[in-house]
Amino acid sequence: MRTLTDAAGVLAFMKRIGQGSRGPGRVYLVGGSSAVLMGWRATTIDIDVKLDPEPEGAFEAIAEAKEVLNLNVETASPDDFMPALPGWRDRSRFIERYGEVDFFHYDFCAQALAKIERGLEQDRADVEMMRRDGLIEPDQLREWFARIEPELLRYPALDAATFRAAVDAAVARMR
Repeated sequence: MRTLTDAAGVLAFMKRIGQGSRGPGRVYLVGGSSAVLMGWRATTIDIDVKLDPEPEGAFEAIAEAKEVLNLNVETASPDDFMPALPGWRDRSRFIERYGEVDFFHYDFCAQALAKIERGLEQDRADVEMMRRDGLIEPDQLREWFARIEPELLRYPALDAATFRAAVDAAVARMR
C-alpha cells in the first residue's frame, strides 16, 4: 500500500506525465484526485485517471510516477461503470497543460452521478461540495440521469430503479 496523496502529489504526478509523454493527449482526473485539487479534502487514496486520447508514452510515465512519487494510480472513470454522458468532454474542466498533455477534471455531472450511484459517505460529501461550488445543479443531475437511464441495461451491475431512487434522494438533499 502506498501513501495517501495530497494536492502537491497530484500536481507532481501531472507534471511527470506531461514530461514523460512523447506526444499530445488528454488526461482526465476523476474522484479523489479532483477532490484534493479542488480543496474539498486533504488527501486521496489513489489518483483515478482516464486517458482520451492517450498520449504516447503515458503509461510508461504513469508507471515511473507511481514508483518515484509512491502513488496509487487507477485507470477508472464514470463511463467504466455507467453510460457516458453525451458531451462529457466539452463539460470537463481544464486544469493545466504539461508538455503536450492537457489535464482536465472529468465532467463533474458524470462524477456526481457515479458518486451518487456508489453511495459512500465520502461520495455524498464530494457531491455536496460540487453543488456548493456551483459545478452541478439538482435539475441537471435529474436530466442527465433521464438521458442515460435507457442505456443502464447494458450495465448489469446497476439497478435502474435503485439508481433513480438514489438520484432523487440526492436531488432532494440539495434543495
